[in-house]
Amino acid sequence: MQSHNDSSNTADSQVTAANAAQAEGTERNQRATPSNHATGTHSTGVADHGRWSTRRIAIYALFVALAMAASLIELPIFPAAPWLKYDPSGIVCLIAGFAFGPYAAAIVSILGFLPHVFTSPWGALMGMLVALAISVPAALVYRRKRTRNGAMAGMALGMAIALVVALVSNLLVTPLYAHMTVAQVAAMIVPILLPFNLLKFAIHAVVTFLIYKPVTALIDHAA
Repeated sequence: MQSHNDSSNTADSQVTAANAAQAEGTERNQRATPSNHATGTHSTGVADHGRWSTRRIAIYALFVALAMAASLIELPIFPAAPWLKYDPSGIVCLIAGFAFGPYAAAIVSILGFLPHVFTSPWGALMGMLVALAISVPAALVYRRKRTRNGAMAGMALGMAIALVVALVSNLLVTPLYAHMTVAQVAAMIVPILLPFNLLKFAIHAVVTFLIYKPVTALIDHAA
């Protein structure tokens, strides 16, 4: 009878020890994995990989619609060249890229300018290229380092690439439809095209940082 009690006590002790070890391991893993709040990141629960779920398609379609609507807003922001207009569609592309990855950024950047293909094909082409150039690199960097510094680094890289793309595309494309020579467009780079695009991308960056988390939190809540 004593032997039976001893074996039962031993078994209970082993189970208790195993449970304690498991709890300690879980606590250690939780300590080792920083939360989104601690790192300043935000997860929307929609990954940039895997199957195309209904929710994912709906969210992408929402961002495409927002980009289309935003591309129709044209604001003169550079008095020296009032014919150059600012549209906030790039902000939508950046938020899509930060929230859902580079593929989302590419999809929104391309489809968002489709309405302009029929009215201004060359302008639509340049708009797509610039939107891709700023949003996809930013999303790639942020995907590797989902912190505030990662977002800033991605934005800086995207702005630099987009600036080059904007200037080169103006040199190559503008003479095709604006009855200007390459030399005439080149003469506009320093006084007009460079400062206009710098101002445009700066607005993109500031607004994106201000509204990114509220927008993605709203999407999470709605979903």
